[in-house]
Amino acid sequence: MHILLVEDDAQLGVAIQRALERLSYTVSWLRDGRTAISAIRDRTADLVLLDLGLPGKDGIDVLMEARRAHVDTPILVMTARDGLSSRVDGLDAGADDYLIKPFHVEELAARIRSLSRRMRGLTVNRIDVGALSLDLGTSEVTFRGEPVDLTRREFALLQALMENAGRLVRRESLENSLYGLDHVVGNNALEVLVHSLRRKLSFDTVRNVRGFGYMITQDPQ
Repeated sequence: MHILLVEDDAQLGVAIQRALERLSYTVSWLRDGRTAISAIRDRTADLVLLDLGLPGKDGIDVLMEARRAHVDTPILVMTARDGLSSRVDGLDAGADDYLIKPFHVEELAARIRSLSRRMRGLTVNRIDVGALSLDLGTSEVTFRGEPVDLTRREFALLQALMENAGRLVRRESLENSLYGLDHVVGNNALEVLVHSLRRKLSFDTVRNVRGFGYMITQDPQ
């Protein structure tokens, strides 16, 4: 999952980015409202974490502008404005959830998982596809009943493919989810990652549609 973090506080931004990357999320960190609205309108992120007190453009304005542009990306508002009217204003402007600062990273991660499940129509944190099982809460993967040790990006790649089991996932979409806005992606970076994942599972698990993308069948064995 590619998360767009919009937060102008350097210390908090670093802490959130590091914590979420340890949980296998790809995080692009922006620090002002004007840059944020441009990135949100481009629909490159799977989920947005939006602070309200931003330089350049207030977070509520960013939120309202995104919804007026028909951007349906889930947006979780993070703010120190804890009054009832502020929460109501944020939700009425189109926020999907609201988190009051200060908060624990564990709660933020739980809210992200909840929004992710809601977005994908899931009711639990676990995704099962054939002999593959992936737990979003614990970041554990098993294949044929045996645990599989994956890197952060291998886990993110497998999650993206399992959530779309039986369907082709275009390489542009995978690169965006895996690397975000902050990295220059090498020409064969995705191929190397797929090869590594295949070695840890089986070479038949991830199928390549040359020139287009990758997919996992609905019943990998």
